[in-house]
Amino acid sequence: MNLFWKKLFGKIKSTSKYEKERKTLMEKFIRYSKIEKSKELAEYKMLFDIVQSAEFKEKKNTLLYRKYKDTSFYRNLKKFEKLQSNKKLQLYFEHLNDELLQEFLAFKSTDEYELLGKKKEVKKSEKLQKYKSFEKSKIYKNYVRFHNTYIVEDFLKIKAEVSTDEFKKENEFWANKNRWQTTEEYETEQRYTTLANNPDIIFYESIDPVIFDEINNLKLTFEDNFDGNTILDGIWEYGFRYPSYKMMSNHSFVNEHQANNGGKNVNATNGCLMIHTKKETVKAAAWDTSKGFVEKEFNYTSDVLHSKDFKQKGGVFSAKIRCTGKLHHAFWLSGENKNNHINVFHFNGKHITMGNATVEGFFDQIELTGLSASAYYVYSLEWTEKELIWYVNNYEVYRTQNSVPQDELFLTFNSFIAESQKPSTGVFEIDWLKVFVRK
Repeated sequence: MNLFWKKLFGKIKSTSKYEKERKTLMEKFIRYSKIEKSKELAEYKMLFDIVQSAEFKEKKNTLLYRKYKDTSFYRNLKKFEKLQSNKKLQLYFEHLNDELLQEFLAFKSTDEYELLGKKKEVKKSEKLQKYKSFEKSKIYKNYVRFHNTYIVEDFLKIKAEVSTDEFKKENEFWANKNRWQTTEEYETEQRYTTLANNPDIIFYESIDPVIFDEINNLKLTFEDNFDGNTILDGIWEYGFRYPSYKMMSNHSFVNEHQANNGGKNVNATNGCLMIHTKKETVKAAAWDTSKGFVEKEFNYTSDVLHSKDFKQKGGVFSAKIRCTGKLHHAFWLSGENKNNHINVFHFNGKHITMGNATVEGFFDQIELTGLSASAYYVYSLEWTEKELIWYVNNYEVYRTQNSVPQDELFLTFNSFIAESQKPSTGVFEIDWLKVFVRK
């Protein structure tokens, strides 16, 4: 597969752009996750439901736009004021407890009251004359006009109502043109507005969480940024990984030009793991398929590095890699079964290849051209139950369902010079390594 045009037209993003986007996405995810758990967001969501409810909006509109004159408080107060200004009605209440009125009313309930209709009897009695005179008075006539009438009953009822503290408070509230600003609902709305303008809330609302699906579906299980100056003990070991620790792990092969040097050619500098292939003469163990282990003199040295304890079945394996020299550099996964071998990245001295060993004994792989091995790229393998998928940065370059391993595999980095190659020096650089498992 020639990736030149994919790079040229942006199908494959530059490594710097790809890493920047991944970093930005992770920063957004971390911020989003933090905000999602915050008290402010919980309060905002609660207030949103309140403020956006039909009930809240209707009440707000009523308080903002209803005229005071349209309220029962205004009508009752005006009615009370009108009745209170009625002089004849007030005269009724003014003389309701008048002593003479009460005497007369008491007199009316006696049999003697009938004498008031007889002129002769009235002329003979000062008492009757007094009551007769009162009966014709303005006060009594006004009393008769209003006593036990609806208007008096209505006045007393309205007076009692407008005299209460509750009425006064409500009337004052509705008479206030700025009544909305005095309510708890207004305070609720103000708090909601404050939260809605919070940069974190604005950020949270602007994000479609779908963009985090990939992050949410992955759990980091292994990571090394090689920030130290040495390879940490307990994480990595030098040599090949074998099922039995009795097997000699640090060796080369008789058909290779380099001796694997027991970690002497490996170092971590400036946050980068480096495997150096050097020109130097050493005697070291080499595996001969017919003779077993033999001692051989090599003119070059290099190294093999594998994960000591970490192994995993399935998931995503990613490393930022570059290399120099016309020799082999590889990042691969292997296990106890020799057929379980996956090359996440393999540079054969000319081209980059990716693929896996099959049960038939050959490699199912793809060769990439138009891609410089000396430039940093992120090489990834997605290993599912049924298939293997390889990526360069963001771009899928190959997938297969052939001989997908069903065992846990270890991680290995190494450089070597094949017998068919003209020996040369080189460097294999791994800036970082990350392994994920799908949740």
